[in-house]
Amino acid sequence: MTETGPALALAGAEARRRTAVWSGGDLRIERGELVAVLGPNGAGKSTLLQVFLGLLPLAAGTARVFGEAPRVGNQAIGYLPQRHAFDASTRIRGVDLVRLGLDGNRYGLPLPGRHGERRARVDEVIELVGASGYAHRPIGQCSGGEQQRLLIAQALVARPELLFLDEPLDSLDLPTQASVMALLDRICREDGITVLLVAHDVNPLLPYVDRVVYVAGGRILSGRPEEVVTSASLSTLYGSPVEVLHASDGRLVVVGEPEASCHHTDRHTHP
Repeated sequence: MTETGPALALAGAEARRRTAVWSGGDLRIERGELVAVLGPNGAGKSTLLQVFLGLLPLAAGTARVFGEAPRVGNQAIGYLPQRHAFDASTRIRGVDLVRLGLDGNRYGLPLPGRHGERRARVDEVIELVGASGYAHRPIGQCSGGEQQRLLIAQALVARPELLFLDEPLDSLDLPTQASVMALLDRICREDGITVLLVAHDVNPLLPYVDRVVYVAGGRILSGRPEEVVTSASLSTLYGSPVEVLHASDGRLVVVGEPEASCHHTDRHTHP
């Protein structure tokens, strides 16, 4: 991979299912950025991830991952799909779930001489996400936030350069959302990993993100939070009034963000 240029890019991009999901998409995400992908249900947020994962070819325009065309199975990308909570009866341990990020695509017996190396990497990434205290518990006995940290560890264990997370804050309470965002921010800053995070609500993310990408009304709008998260920009994108307020501590707060109607679905079956 080239060492210069953006991590991710779109130019004149159009994604289609039965009809156009979004079109005219131009996007540039730099290496080491923490990026929020926002917008209403069905607008095409998960579709954007699918394009970069090589799972959905563009109908028009170009997409690039580190300067190359997207391809399925790109080892530079760690991917955490939309989360479904584990049933309380699920017995697989957290540490074994993380290990699947290394061994899940293997066939036959592990290569000789590599077991200790893999175990050390699993332990390292579990410690990185702060999950050492519960990683040996059955995953079904872990809280939602604990499960999410272990799943993030699974996505990181193979040392990706990009981390894609689809709705990682879904169904988590506000303190847990904040702790997960602080973790992702630390991973991004300390390890230089480019993080692309899909979410519905911008407000828990704004203190952390370098860039926001709004997907709504068949369009993609991207920029720094202070450029994009404005009443004028979001009202134009959604086609209805959206108010952006400044809290007393300087934070931006989005009020009245509408759920735009969409005629396609952005949900999909994960590979």
